Amino acid sequence: MSRNAMGYALAVMNSITTAEWLDHLGLRKPLEKLTYNGVKNGFKAMNTATRQFKQVTQRNAPVRPDAPAGSKELFDLNLSSEQAMLRDTLEAFARDVIRPAAHDADANAALSDDLLAQVAELGLMFYAVPEAFGGAGDERSPVTQMIIAESLAKGDLGIAAAILTPMGVANALTQWGNAAQQERYLPAFLEEKPLIATMAINEPKALFNPLQLSTTATRNSNGYLLNGEKNLVLLGEKAELFLVAAQLEGKGPSLFLVEANATGISIANGPAMGLKPAATVSLKFENVQLEPNALLGDESFNYQNFLNLCRLGWCSAALGTAAAALEYTITYANERVAFGEPISHRQSVAFMVANIGIELDGMRMMVQRAVARAERGMDFQREAYLARLFCADKAMEIGTNSVQLLGGHGFTKEHPVERWYRDLRAIALVEGNLHL
Repeated sequence: MSRNAMGYALAVMNSITTAEWLDHLGLRKPLEKLTYNGVKNGFKAMNTATRQFKQVTQRNAPVRPDAPAGSKELFDLNLSSEQAMLRDTLEAFARDVIRPAAHDADANAALSDDLLAQVAELGLMFYAVPEAFGGAGDERSPVTQMIIAESLAKGDLGIAAAILTPMGVANALTQWGNAAQQERYLPAFLEEKPLIATMAINEPKALFNPLQLSTTATRNSNGYLLNGEKNLVLLGEKAELFLVAAQLEGKGPSLFLVEANATGISIANGPAMGLKPAATVSLKFENVQLEPNALLGDESFNYQNFLNLCRLGWCSAALGTAAAALEYTITYANERVAFGEPISHRQSVAFMVANIGIELDGMRMMVQRAVARAERGMDFQREAYLARLFCADKAMEIGTNSVQLLGGHGFTKEHPVERWYRDLRAIALVEGNLHL
């Protein structure tokens, strides 16, 4: 049964009153305000196992959110009051909800139902879906998406990736999808059981280059025929919709919307070194027939910009996990006593901790610069390339040094740094999923 805007807002806020952790954190009022502003229209309850996407033709043009109002000509690091509130809320959630759940999520390679329920209470998906489809995404703000990714990753990178992956697909549909694609898929992200979607970009070959794809799409009388293999696909077993990168004959790298129930798709477990809560899998496409409207976007679609925004998403998440590592190693170094004094008194330890802080600030400046240019509609290819290059190198260094600073403790699962070390290695390897 559908609800009007006020009825849905009240229903969501009523469900929030059952979340005990809000009172503990003193965040009930800010989160109620966030949720109220983030929900506008209703949804229909539907079982995801039998989800049927609607065929629609009512809308003649796709919905594109506006750029944030009042954008400045100069590079400005100041957050709006709404962005600051969002950051504080999500950082508290990451610290008090995500981080305590991270050890078990990593060990079980899955997210608990309790954690998923608490994530759903945040209503983050409404930021990715335009108001015309029931969301609150009236502005397209890569800066806000960066804040979300960074804040959640302060709890755990693997869990953050699992939460943000469907948002990445929704962002891509909002930015490039045509009217029929938006009408068909975007409302499903806001249903009682939200659509689980993911991206399939990586391929199982050495020196993989996302601009030189082995997966192919060939035009035929019924649309497109898809063939190829993908690996490191997050949430692959649960996903109902894949955004697949393939080489389109006569055009080059393109993205295709592939529903999971299509004939010819096979899924195999593909556990990775890190990102275990996101449950990575491998996919194989054998003569998968796609309809003509499966190709994402039109001639204005920019595949390179898509990759750049995905890479900045991973860089944003790396900032959060690296910041968590810095905070944890500082606390450990101050509390760990050796030879009658905290190890932080030793110059070799203090210098290593200081270097982590310096590298983290450098990462943040480069990512913020690239994301700010993307938000203003400026060319950000150079800035995105440099940010990804720098973050991939420094994230791995920060993970390594965090383990080293804890010594033998850093090599055990008793402390989270070994998990952060494994997860941060993904920044240089994984393409797609975290699309800003």
